[in-house]
Amino acid sequence: MNKVNVAEKLELFTDYFNPRVVGQVNDTAVKLVKFQGEFVWHSHEHEDEMFFVMSGEFEMHFRDKVIRLEAGEFLIVPKGTEHKPVAQREVAIMLIEPATTLNTGNAASSDLTRSTLETI
Repeated sequence: MNKVNVAEKLELFTDYFNPRVVGQVNDTAVKLVKFQGEFVWHSHEHEDEMFFVMSGEFEMHFRDKVIRLEAGEFLIVPKGTEHKPVAQREVAIMLIEPATTLNTGNAASSDLTRSTLETI
């Protein structure tokens, strides 16, 4: 049992769209990721995802709307919902999702796909 300092963990990496695992609760992973720019359109057939904004701000694009999120806010994207995160400036996110969730979901052939995640 160890406490996790999220700010310290975020200082350990600078690359974008490359989630790191910082904890696990049963079959659910707690991940940190930084990004800037546009991700790919994708969905997750079987997994909900929670995006908690640690710093910065971003927009979650859906086919029918855009939701803007700022530090201290979170959004749960239901399974099967097509979405695309977009950030004009660097944003740091905590993701809470099943440990087996592939970051690019049904767009697994993307250059941004990370099938193996580093634990920090």
